[in-house]
Amino acid sequence: MRIANVDTTVLITGESGTGKGVLANLIHEHSSRASHNFIKIDCTAIPDSLFESELFGYEPGSFTGAKKEGKSGLIELANHGTLFIDEIGELPLRLQTKLLTVIQDKAFYRIGGNAPIPLDIRIITATNRNLEEMVAAHEFREDLYYRLSVVPIMIPPLRERADDIYPLIIHFLTLFNQKYQLSKKFAPKVLDYFTNYPWKGNVRQLENTIERLVVTTEANTIKPEDLPLAITQQAIYDIAGFESCQTYARAFADFEKHLLTNVMRNSSSTKEMSEILQIAPNTITTKLKKYGIKIPFKKGPKHHSH
Repeated sequence: MRIANVDTTVLITGESGTGKGVLANLIHEHSSRASHNFIKIDCTAIPDSLFESELFGYEPGSFTGAKKEGKSGLIELANHGTLFIDEIGELPLRLQTKLLTVIQDKAFYRIGGNAPIPLDIRIITATNRNLEEMVAAHEFREDLYYRLSVVPIMIPPLRERADDIYPLIIHFLTLFNQKYQLSKKFAPKVLDYFTNYPWKGNVRQLENTIERLVVTTEANTIKPEDLPLAITQQAIYDIAGFESCQTYARAFADFEKHLLTNVMRNSSSTKEMSEILQIAPNTITTKLKKYGIKIPFKKGPKHHSH
């Protein structure tokens, strides 16, 4: 975390869910400003009309609807600490100009105020958009872009850093076991599914999946059949999911059993299974007996067993 100790602006880029906010927090925690506030602004969560007052605060009675005692803005609350501006690409152009002035002058004005308030903060920004393209399209100020990107960090998507998946699994499993006072663990095959899955929603999707499994799985060991269908079906198309030295018949049987098990878990009857798989209900019944598949159907309006 060498960059934590260098008090420059940092621009973190990467797809949604890659952990940009987590990294920003880590930089703050390892910096000399760690004992001061870490204030996050999500540019997608603040309505355009409230942006300025949220950011800069206001003096008493400076506009209709203002609190009579005035209000500190998020920039002021971050003084001496770190201001993390998430989704900076969504910041309206007029406020980009004001933010640039704040960075240059190391001071700001509350709305309705006429005295500059000195500012000593570190600014970290993040976006999943291409700011260089936005600059070229005149949607983002070039001078502000250069000010914010003194240290640019690009977080690759999770599918491009498979080595990180296992440590993250252990981290989140420990975290949610502690949070819910449980002692769940993953069957080894589950870890194989996780490491081979592309995780389009990145770290956030992995975190949400693990939390859901920890909370909803009844047994202490989370098995492949507990996993969401999307994850196990992905593996069906991944030849690495099969033993490379087995016969065609064995590989096909594994595939068929796997497919039937997954579809059964997400169907309420053999009739519904036959509609999904486009084969006759009695064929499904025969195959379920052949493979000894005995799992409950999903409870639903059409629930009946065969």
